Amino acid sequence: MTGYHGGHGRIRGNKAAKTPEEKQRIALQPGDVTVAQVLKKAGYATGIFGKWGLGLDATTGVPNKKGFDEWFGYLDQTQAHEYYPEYLWENEKKYPLHHQYSDDLFTERGVDFIKRQKGLPFFLYMAYTLPHANNELTRATGNGNQVPSDAPYSNEPWTQQNKNFAAMVGRLDDGVKALMEELRKNNLDRDTLVIFTSDNGPHKEGGNDPEFFKSSGPLRGIKRDLYDGGIREPMIARWPGRIQAGSVSHFVGASWDFMPTAAEMAGAAAPAGIDGISFAPTLFGKTQKQHEFLYWEFHERGFSQGVRMGDWKGVRPKAAGPVELYDLKTDIGEKNNVAAGHPAEVKRIESVMKASHVENSEWPVG
Repeated sequence: MTGYHGGHGRIRGNKAAKTPEEKQRIALQPGDVTVAQVLKKAGYATGIFGKWGLGLDATTGVPNKKGFDEWFGYLDQTQAHEYYPEYLWENEKKYPLHHQYSDDLFTERGVDFIKRQKGLPFFLYMAYTLPHANNELTRATGNGNQVPSDAPYSNEPWTQQNKNFAAMVGRLDDGVKALMEELRKNNLDRDTLVIFTSDNGPHKEGGNDPEFFKSSGPLRGIKRDLYDGGIREPMIARWPGRIQAGSVSHFVGASWDFMPTAAEMAGAAAPAGIDGISFAPTLFGKTQKQHEFLYWEFHERGFSQGVRMGDWKGVRPKAAGPVELYDLKTDIGEKNNVAAGHPAEVKRIESVMKASHVENSEWPVG
């Protein structure tokens, strides 16, 4: 949302506030600029439906204070595990529910938002939670992949958890299909850039078995790992007549590139000093500026860091621990740690890790 990587961003993970003061501290502040604010200033209608993790109610970080005209969904990371919540947030008020599946409601809101734009410029952020486990239900029943029906996988010889997980993915597909059909119905699909991606690799929660579906492919790791199985995600971009259908890009980018890309598309200026770079040239088959490196840090299970520089990938699984080094050109699965044979590369990556992490008291190293 702000164009910064995890070492510079204000919000660096999930955190439950224990006091009103802490609740305000772990929210975006008035000086933090989001992509929605940039686009709204450029004349775009802005909507977000789904999950938001950058500010709880009555803070400066709620979506309506960060550039979104319309907002419906979860503010709280814990509540976002529940697919049948008692309420969701509609703008800055609670919206009571009566046994309604949350992600179905997000699709309904998204379709309605598109329908009302009537050809005006808009930015719609569909922050689906699918597929995600209800951890509380997992502890109670062993199956936290909560979905109204396991169809069309009911008769598969799989565990119930894997059936439900597959049904969740199918439900996400159906939601995206409904949005795409609404674009076409309103003659907007040739004027609209659609981007689909994810924020992390497959999970092993709710009884789901990522190995069963080979969800990480040849990559090592899953959600919460800084090996590529946890952070390397596909991104699909569609814009008929503007992006060549079926083309493939090997540009190495990250989610913080979305802010400057969207700003460039809208003819607006992204904030100075952010970490992201626009990948608009890649979309249109033009010469693309490259990242010198990509940096990640993760604050659950202790503190870990990851860096990619060209084909080199460095991972520090634990704070103050040694850096592992992998050559992704020959070792896409990060199986062979070659740090001992390349001390100069390890030193370069260690220097990037040190320079890229700016201390944040809410997410301390340790």
